[in-house]
Amino acid sequence: MNEADALDIVQAAIWTIIIGAGPAVAAAMLVGIGIALLQALTQVQEMTLTFIPKILAIFVVIALTGSFTGAQIFAFTEQVYGRITTGF
Repeated sequence: MNEADALDIVQAAIWTIIIGAGPAVAAAMLVGIGIALLQALTQVQEMTLTFIPKILAIFVVIALTGSFTGAQIFAFTEQVYGRITTGF
């Protein structure tokens, strides 16, 4: 294994993390922006108001995109194991 192989595996790992966590992070961001806008419009400045909607949105998104995320992690694992069996 040389530096190019290691960088390729690290790049694939980072890309897998971005693809896997992207939907949940995007949902949390959108809900957070919506709650912040609602708080700004109503002038209710309760700090704990954002946690429950964000958690619920993340759970819903994970439930909907869990198979996609699992498939991405599985594909990455197969890629890494395939490189191990071929000797890089």
